[in-house]
Amino acid sequence: MILDASSLTPGQTLETDVCIIGGGAAGITLALELSGRGQQVMLLDAGQFKEDPATQALYEGEVADEQMHSPPDKYRQRRFGGSTNIWGGRCMPFDPIDFEARSYVENSGWPFAYQELEPYYVQANALVEAGRYAYSAKDVFPQADSALFDGFQSERVRTDGLERFSRPTNFAHRYFRRLEVSPFAQVVLGANCTGILLEQDGAHARGARFATLAGVHFTVKAKRTVLATGGLETPRLLLASRDVHSAGIGNLHDVVGRYYMCHIAGNAGEVTVDMPTSSVRHGYLVSPDGIYCRRRLALTEPEQRALGVNNVVARLHFPRITDPAHRSGILSGLYVAKNLISYEYGKRLKDGEERGVGTYVRHLANVALDPLDTARFLTHWVSKRTLAARKFPSVVLRNKTNKFSLDLHGEQIPQAQSRITLTSEQDALGMPKMRIDWRYHRADIESIRRTLDVFAEEFNKDGRVRLVYDGEKLEDELMRFGAYGGHHIGTARMGIDPRSSVVDPNGQVHGVANLFVAGSAVFPTSSQANPTLTIVAMSLRLASHIASRDGARA
Repeated sequence: MILDASSLTPGQTLETDVCIIGGGAAGITLALELSGRGQQVMLLDAGQFKEDPATQALYEGEVADEQMHSPPDKYRQRRFGGSTNIWGGRCMPFDPIDFEARSYVENSGWPFAYQELEPYYVQANALVEAGRYAYSAKDVFPQADSALFDGFQSERVRTDGLERFSRPTNFAHRYFRRLEVSPFAQVVLGANCTGILLEQDGAHARGARFATLAGVHFTVKAKRTVLATGGLETPRLLLASRDVHSAGIGNLHDVVGRYYMCHIAGNAGEVTVDMPTSSVRHGYLVSPDGIYCRRRLALTEPEQRALGVNNVVARLHFPRITDPAHRSGILSGLYVAKNLISYEYGKRLKDGEERGVGTYVRHLANVALDPLDTARFLTHWVSKRTLAARKFPSVVLRNKTNKFSLDLHGEQIPQAQSRITLTSEQDALGMPKMRIDWRYHRADIESIRRTLDVFAEEFNKDGRVRLVYDGEKLEDELMRFGAYGGHHIGTARMGIDPRSSVVDPNGQVHGVANLFVAGSAVFPTSSQANPTLTIVAMSLRLASHIASRDGARA
């Protein structure tokens, strides 16, 4: 059943077994899994199926430095389906090393190993519609050369790692019908959570209170309550729920909102390959199960340990789009159309600054002088992305010169100083707005520098591939746009010790027996990977834990 919160009676109290707050990838996964096990589930989301400006404005807040982090309302989607409404579909699991307590990565270590999460990754792959759980080119394309470059071999650098791409699946559109017809699930839209309600002993949650923008207030009473509202909104709600604990829920040791991570990302260096263009597999391949896949570069886990570096991956990329010297009509067309492209990519196409009229003229000249490639690209884009059910993931150009830049995506060291706090300003519902002070560590940049050095050494040994980069400009290249994308991680981190974590290994808030957190807020570290696949896997694991506690059927 799907209801609109505006249809409820003001002051009404609803009751359920499990109250799930937030209808994104985490919340919908939990609702599907728990209702499938016979648990009575109520999933409440702040939005509707379509974006509403007034609802989206509830995400507005402050940032300490807009050069380092975009305003919070730019990346989070306050509507049913959450940010799966706008994600790109890139899927990859965290690596086994990411779960280890590494002496050279401060505050690292998950309270369980990769092997415990692996079975849930298999199921998560199906939910995100990314096909078989297989992330090695050797497994997926056994007939082809599994390396990125023909014949390239290295004991230090892995080139057969894959990323797989979802359709991308919008969880609201894909799974609402299953929830609608389930006798065990109820979905309430337009329901903004304004506080978690605790018993007076502070050790149990009674449920949560909600409000609509039209002024309807109501309460949900539940045996179990799960916060699945994302890495920014989760600490905001915990800190703002001060009826019993003056510092907020789970915040006895001032940990809520701290250790905030995204990813370190950007383009750097120039890779030149002295081989035929057919010898380089930098683009997308379609797996036997019909999934777009792409190869990546990474240091092997033994090499990461030996060097003491964060986990970093790289993809072969085209030259910088903003510089018309590339003479590509396709790239210039993208630059000219930057204001029509999604926020994240449009921001990067502006290259941190507005360009003069002369730059536009040169880009337009590139389009005019490269009509065949431009027309070919537009035809491909319309047929394979605009009109396709499973969309071609991104722009990958025909390989003409065997010259590339590296598209880098790196792990962050979790730092207590990088954090989300509350301000004195309130939104339309009377909730305090958030303030974001995102910070990175010098070791994050140094890890990428040392990774690039190993890439260059191993390429030089081969003799057919060369990598050069400007070490003095590397930090500027990586920090040109600050924190990368909508990967909001670590603000209610998981751990054994309440003095350094917010939730226990099962996602339960320390000291509150029936309150849980789902999503990337609980990740102790960020890995090199985009978080969505791990969010879904962790949600399946949490659902299994809740169901087993309640004796639900398998």
